[in-house]
Amino acid sequence: MTGRKSYAQIVVWVIIAAFLFLNVFPFLWTLTTSFKPSTEIFGRDALRLISRSPTMENYTTVLFEKNIPRSIQNSFIVAGITTLYVIVVASMSAYIIARFSFRGKGLLMGLILGIAMFPQMIVVGPTFMMFYRLGLLNSYWVSLPFSTITLPSAVWIMVTHFRRIPISIEEAAKIDGCSVWRTLWQIVFPIAAPGVFVTAIITFIAAWNEYLLTATLNVDLNYHTAPVAINALRTQFGILWGEITAATIVVVIPTLIIVLIFQKQIVAGLTKGAVKE
Repeated sequence: MTGRKSYAQIVVWVIIAAFLFLNVFPFLWTLTTSFKPSTEIFGRDALRLISRSPTMENYTTVLFEKNIPRSIQNSFIVAGITTLYVIVVASMSAYIIARFSFRGKGLLMGLILGIAMFPQMIVVGPTFMMFYRLGLLNSYWVSLPFSTITLPSAVWIMVTHFRRIPISIEEAAKIDGCSVWRTLWQIVFPIAAPGVFVTAIITFIAAWNEYLLTATLNVDLNYHTAPVAINALRTQFGILWGEITAATIVVVIPTLIIVLIFQKQIVAGLTKGAVKE
């Protein structure tokens, strides 16, 4: 019996190791490729993991000669504006849905979920025409359509967390003379902080990685975000894989640092909203 259990544990650990390898290897390959000269990216040494003559040329090129630093700044601005807007709107919307009874609540939640599953490609054309007529192309107003993509999931996550807060706390605040707005921002909002935090992180990362809307609405290089700038690393005759991998590593670092620093809060926010008490 013990032998069978040990064999089962070995099989489980092998499966876990294989799964981790499949997830980590693409990032490892990108990292090692970023240090390769172009002569090793193509040709006989293309499948070699470690470069024979590692170089920092790809990093110096993307950091000092390309538009990557400016695009990272644009990504921070757009993702920050989107996150702030989504958190404010989603907080008020989720609180109303979680705490008030009104006709059509189930239909509203279904509509929100349906919007989240709506194909993004379909809305790009109408969004472009609207921005063109309003004169909002090539600007940071691209945060508005970003918000329409991330807002539905943010509302769903925060509704779950607001429903977990005992109604007695809000009733006590009401007896003490707190208004609905004061109860929301000074009592409910701090208690639901883990859910708000994980929603902010998910929204920020989603906005950071958004490509299609920026590529369509902001054709000016000065307003390109990181994914669009990376896609532009090509010539008429080929793709600059060394620069692309180096730029990818540079762009990934900020979000990786955020996730590593706040991983406990992210896990806490996800697990606290997973169980109905």
